[in-house]
Amino acid sequence: MKILAATGNKGKLREIREILENDDLTIVSPDEIGIKSDVLEDGLTFEENAIKKATAIRDISGMNVLADDSGLCVDALGGMPGVISARFSGAGATDAKNIMKLLGLMEGKKDRKAKFVCVLALALTDGRIITASGECHGIITDSPSGTGGFGYDPVFLEPSSGLTFAEMPQDEKNRISHRRRALEELRIIIKEL
Repeated sequence: MKILAATGNKGKLREIREILENDDLTIVSPDEIGIKSDVLEDGLTFEENAIKKATAIRDISGMNVLADDSGLCVDALGGMPGVISARFSGAGATDAKNIMKLLGLMEGKKDRKAKFVCVLALALTDGRIITASGECHGIITDSPSGTGGFGYDPVFLEPSSGLTFAEMPQDEKNRISHRRRALEELRIIIKEL
């Protein structure tokens, strides 16, 4: 099956390809086929955003489309940044600015628990929408550590390894990540189709 991954995020695209590489799936990006994938993510939940993105790009491309909405939810911040994780620091948000804002808000907080959440939506050309989700629990560090990954990876410590996602080798992160868990759930559903 050929699937268009509706993301311009090279980190997400790389993870999707690496995780699904052994399946009978061909993953293409919007850039590779000349499609614009900018869809306003104004939903209140990860699922709403993923479905909106998947269906919009499916309607434009005429292809099966996989969309991902994911983010960081921090207990001490009432689940923020949540669905606005990528634009948490406002206009012109970057990974570094988002991390700085997060660490500023976490200053003095004893509860450092957080989770990465990923919701996938697969919009099929026959009109069906399939969703899957995954979570990975961890702790927000006091300062960034590591140079790998993207987004909040430098401040997300995975407790069993004692490493931030940015310190982990990519294959190790892919084995335990929220995206991996969602993709594995989706893989099972796809095989049943």
